[in-house]
Order: sequence, then C-alpha cells, then structure tokens
Amino acid sequence: MKIARRSLFLGALMLSALSPALAQETIKVGGLATLEGPFTVMGEDGLRGVRLALDEVNNEVAGKKIELITASSDASPDSALKAARKLVEQDGVQILIGPLSGSEGIAVKDYAKSHPNVTFINGSSAAQDTTLFDPAENFFRFSTDGVQWMAGLGEYVFKEKGFRKVAVVAEDYSFPYSQVQGFMVPFCKLGGKVPEKFWVPIGNKDYSSVIAALPDDVDAIFVALGGADAVNFLSQYQQAGGEAPIIGGSITVDQTVLGSKGKIREAIIGTSAAGPTADTWDDPRWTEFVAAYKKANPDGFPFPSLFAHAYYVNTKAALLALKEVNGDLSDGGKKFREALSKLKFDTPTGPVSIDENRNGIASIFITEVVEGEDGNLVNKVVKVAENVNQTLGEPQAEFVKNGPPSRDNPDCK
Repeated sequence: MKIARRSLFLGALMLSALSPALAQETIKVGGLATLEGPFTVMGEDGLRGVRLALDEVNNEVAGKKIELITASSDASPDSALKAARKLVEQDGVQILIGPLSGSEGIAVKDYAKSHPNVTFINGSSAAQDTTLFDPAENFFRFSTDGVQWMAGLGEYVFKEKGFRKVAVVAEDYSFPYSQVQGFMVPFCKLGGKVPEKFWVPIGNKDYSSVIAALPDDVDAIFVALGGADAVNFLSQYQQAGGEAPIIGGSITVDQTVLGSKGKIREAIIGTSAAGPTADTWDDPRWTEFVAAYKKANPDGFPFPSLFAHAYYVNTKAALLALKEVNGDLSDGGKKFREALSKLKFDTPTGPVSIDENRNGIASIFITEVVEGEDGNLVNKVVKVAENVNQTLGEPQAEFVKNGPPSRDNPDCK
C-alpha cells in the first residue's frame, strides 16, 4: 500500500512538474483580417492564405500544435487595435498575423511596442510608414509595401504607353498615399504631370461629383481604390461614358475586383497595373501555389488574390522561424524574432528576405488585364522586377528626403 501511495505521489509530482511544458505544447497564433465593410472579400481571402500555410504543416511545428484564433476589423485603425487587443490580452496569442489595410497596420505596429514579448507579423497591410518610419522591433512584414508594389509602373506607362498627364483618384488613407507616391515619383521625374488628385473616403458609394470634375485633357486616370470602392468607381465611370485609359493600383484590378460581373469587365481590359502577384506568371512556384489554393478553396477566386498571397507568405515566415527555434517561445519569443530577422525563403512569387527595418525585399510584377482562356479576367505578366527594396534601390537616407507620402506629397502639376 505504501508503494502504491508513493507511486501515486510521484506520478502527481511528475505531472505537476510537466504541466508548464504541456502548456507550451500549443502555440497560439492570431489571424487578424478585415471581415466587415468594403474590404470583406479581401479579408476572407487573406485568411484563406493563412489556413493554406497552416495546412501544409498539418497545423503543427516541432511536435507542437498551432491553434489559430481569428478576429475581425472593419479596415479602420480603431477596429484593428480593438481586435489586436482581444487576441493578445484576452486570447493570449504569442504570434499575431495581420492586419489587412494600411492605416490598420500603423495602429497595430504602434500597439506592438507595448507588448515586446508578442511577435507581430503583417498580413497584407502596405503603408510605407509602418516599417520605414519609427518601426517596432517586434513587427515584421515579409509582404513588402505599397510603394514597392508600384515599382516600374510610372516608367512603364510613360515610356510604353506614352502617357504624359494623369489624374489620380484614390482612397484617403495611408496605403493609397504609398501607392500614389510609388507611381508618381518615377513618373514625375521623367516629366509626367499629375494636374489633379481626388481623395475619397473608404466606403464611398457615389462618385458622380469626382467623375464630373475629372479633367478632359488627361491621357489616363490612376485609380488607387480597392474592393467595393474600386467596383463602384469603375462601374460608374464606365456608365458615365468615361473613355480615358485606367492605370490600376495594386488592389484596383486584383482578383477581388476582376471577378465582378457586368460591363465593368469591358472597362478594365487592358488596364496596366503593378503589384506583388501576377495571375499568369508561369513559374512553377506560382503555379503550384495556385493549384493548392484552388484545391483547398473551390469557393475562392480563379487565382489567389494578393491578400491570400500576402497572408500566406507572412504565415509561412512564422512557421519557418518556429521550426528554426524548435517551437520554443519560452523566452518571450526573442530567439524566434532573431530567426525571423535572418530568414530568407522561397515564396510563390520568388525569394524574399528582410531588411534592417524588418520589411521584405521581393519581386514585383507589372501586369495588364486580359481575358483568360476560360473567360475569366486575369492579370497578365508584362515585366518582373526582382529584389525590390523599400527605397526602390536608393540609399535610405536619400529616399527619405522624399518625405512620408501624403495627400500633397509628391506633387507635379
């Protein structure tokens, strides 16, 4: 009897000693995406990217289960901050992947500074400010930013399309500011002019006043709108008889917009754009990713959107770094973040590495919208720029002299 009691005591003692380790067997990962408002379809596809990366490892790294806890925002910084707080302070996530849109990213980056033991990895948010100015040491972005996504587009439409005067229509927040800067800086340096810029709120439904005010003597319109906003503007511009060629921001003619029904299809065929993905790229890394996306998401888009790609790449980075440290986050994630800082890996769109601001260096694609063999609209590759960094090849000290992108910066009327 004494032996039995002693065995029970030792067993209980062993379980007690192991309980902290057992508590570490599950790694909590937060997935923050915009699932409300005009960017809802983008957020849904972003989370498809997260789940695709997790499925590849059967939700497990180094013998430890990955538990995904999701939270939604509505594309506003306040809602993103509220969702991040819920994931970190109530759910106890050790790694947070997200958010989706530009100003949300700036808010989450600032919040990250108050939780140094939690690691924040971007979703698809692409405001340049998030990592170039006042970055957080525990915020990483492998999916590049909105300025990078425009690499080469200004030169392309100036030299190849012959556009000299372009009007701008864009949403009034940080991501479109980055897109407009990325387009305008090279376009203006070549001698291009932008006589008018129209900034509209997210969720705007009536573009009649903007369309009526567009100058008649421009060669094209650069449109940096996304989701339902892009669909509404392009539809109304086409219905109003607008004939100027469209130059697209990275999410203006993304798969989340190309799948729209009606006459909008005719209006956007031939649209030049640039971004981190291109539907028709024939590289095996991309075609394998497309096949896996379609198999896992029969209800998804004909091709993964840039949101699915961005969330996938950032989730992949988290998994690779977790593997590097054998899933050990017991030091508050310090070794994990060191592994992230040194990480280089192959993505569906080519290799990515990380700079001193923890921002990705990767390939960017110039594209044109065409009708695919199956009748769906796709972004056809025109040109690929490899290893595009956050300062578009310029030394950082020189690049930052351009100043942070804003409604008024840059300017070349």
